[in-house]
Amino acid sequence: MPHRRPLIGLSTYLETSARWGVWDLPAALLPAGYPRLVRAAGGVAAMLPPDAPEVAAELVARLDGLVIAGGPDVQPARYGAQPDPRCGPPARERDAWELALIEAALAAGTPLLGICRGMQLLNVALGGTLVQHLDGHTGGVGVFGEHPVEPVPGTRYAAIAPGPTGVPTYHHQCVGRLGHGLVASAHAADGTIEAVELPGDEWVLGVQWHPEAGQDERVMAALVLAAS
Repeated sequence: MPHRRPLIGLSTYLETSARWGVWDLPAALLPAGYPRLVRAAGGVAAMLPPDAPEVAAELVARLDGLVIAGGPDVQPARYGAQPDPRCGPPARERDAWELALIEAALAAGTPLLGICRGMQLLNVALGGTLVQHLDGHTGGVGVFGEHPVEPVPGTRYAAIAPGPTGVPTYHHQCVGRLGHGLVASAHAADGTIEAVELPGDEWVLGVQWHPEAGQDERVMAALVLAAS
């Protein structure tokens, strides 16, 4: 039989208005870089639009790996904070759905990768907090920046990327207090936590940058390998 490629679920944005052709309608969507990166890493991508949180475990049981994608700010109430004036509008339905996906993946031991917002939501799911605003981690409105990240020796991320790596970055929030069990596995030059992971046998990693916006396939390839 031909080799079965791992099925990797990708959480999606939920937008009240999206335009294509003659249409302007509510849509669940995802930048094409995400499925491109999954395919390049040897997986099959499946988009996961927001659904009822109670079906998350059933869905995750059908996946070999899960990616929680980037997107809007996590609602501060999720980590017991009042919103900073610079915090973006809440995405309550997406927060609830993706938290349920993360909890289901952790419970099932499904390999899990959080990207940008996905890393932040992983931290919140495990009881951590977020810094609601910082400067210098974008290239301007709608433009990715780039800066190096330094791996922490001995971590899973350091095994994937042993040296400093320039990464595409676009965020104004970051991890504050680490969630239960998480360790920092990469930092920016200003000390910002750029990757987190759960030590041990289960494959759980979050990165603050956007690998889908670049050409470095190593993080996604490691997820796909873990899901194989």
